[in-house]
Amino acid sequence: MGDDRRLFEKICLEGFQSGLSWRTILNKRETFRTAFHDFDFHRIAQFTERDVEQLLGNAGIIRHRGKIEATINNARRAIELVQEAGSLAAYFWRFEPQAPSKPQSLTTSPESIALSKDLKKRGWKFVGPTTAFAFMQAMGLINDHVPGCVIRPKIERARQAFRSPR
Repeated sequence: MGDDRRLFEKICLEGFQSGLSWRTILNKRETFRTAFHDFDFHRIAQFTERDVEQLLGNAGIIRHRGKIEATINNARRAIELVQEAGSLAAYFWRFEPQAPSKPQSLTTSPESIALSKDLKKRGWKFVGPTTAFAFMQAMGLINDHVPGCVIRPKIERARQAFRSPR
């Protein structure tokens, strides 16, 4: 929830997942981690065109030039965000909804739209409102599991134990 590298990994993988099955990304996650140096955005920010070409040849990841280049671009933007906000966690948690979400009824929210707009204004790519919403769900900013779902109380306990960096 508050680990910058994990947050960066998740927002990148959500971008790669755009238009694809989440199962595809899960099956390729370890190869993504290897190819992108465990999503160390400081290392990724230094990737060159040569690195892009190598990644395009890696059948273990999604070989989409736009998404690969977006990940490199977003790594550079992540460094800027950390310099400004202190951490990615401090930045992302500013967008936590104040009211509970309706159970599994939405694919966007006012907060995911605001996050998407702000990231795009800062030069991020492949971070539309639906991608931002999925990221917010995955990282615990939104818990829209239906009452009675076995996951809902687990997420609520994790959220309660988490100290928001806002």
